[in-house]
Amino acid sequence: MTKLSGQQIADAGLDGWAYLVDGLHTRIRTKNFAAGLSIVNAIGAAAEEADHHPDVDLRYGHIDVRLTSHDERGVTERDTRLARIISGIAAEAGATTESAQVSRLELGLDTPSQDSVLPFWAAVLGMGVPSGADLADEIRDPAEALPTIWFQPSGVEEPRQRWHPDLWIEPDQVRARMDAALAAGGHLVSDEAAPRFWVLADPEGNRVCLCTWQERDPRDAS
Repeated sequence: MTKLSGQQIADAGLDGWAYLVDGLHTRIRTKNFAAGLSIVNAIGAAAEEADHHPDVDLRYGHIDVRLTSHDERGVTERDTRLARIISGIAAEAGATTESAQVSRLELGLDTPSQDSVLPFWAAVLGMGVPSGADLADEIRDPAEALPTIWFQPSGVEEPRQRWHPDLWIEPDQVRARMDAALAAGGHLVSDEAAPRFWVLADPEGNRVCLCTWQERDPRDAS
C-alpha cells in the first residue's frame, strides 16, 4: 500500500488527528480509567478485524493512539481508515479526540564526528540503528519508548550547543506554541526553513526546533 504525503493526509480531513513524523496521533479524553479501558478494548477489536494494530497508551483521563504502517515507514490508507473507525468508537463512547496537545519529541545531536559517537549512544541507551540508507544518521528504541536520536553534521567551533530537541506538532499549533515560548522569555533564532521548522532559543541560547510535516515529503531532518 502506498505511503501518503502530508498534503494527502491533511486533505483526508481527519478531525482530532495529527500527522507527526511518520504516524497519525490522537488523544482521546475520557471520564475515568474504566471508560478508557472500555474504549481500548473496542479499539483492539477493531484492530483485529482490520488486521492493523495501533500503538495505544492508556492513562487516567486519556488514551494516546498512534497509527503507522511499518512496512511503508509512514501513513497509508489503512491508517486513515482505522483512524476514522477509532474516532467513531470514541464518539459513540461520549469521548472526544483532539490533536492540539499531541506532539512527538526527537533529539538531535550536532556533531562533526557522527561515526564515532553514534555507536556509543546506541550502546548506552540500548537502541538500534534502523536499516535503510536514509536512516543511517539516527538510532531508535526497538520498543519506541525513548525518543529517536539523530545526528546532524556540525562544525567544531566552541562554544556550541550539542543537543537540541525537535518537537513535532500540528502546523496550526505552531503560532500559539511560538507565541507562548516568546512570552516566556525565548526568542526566534530563524524561520528561514519555515514551514518545515522554526528555530527558537531560551534566554540562555539553548535551541529547539518546532517541526511540521509541511514541505518535507518524504521526511527530511531539520
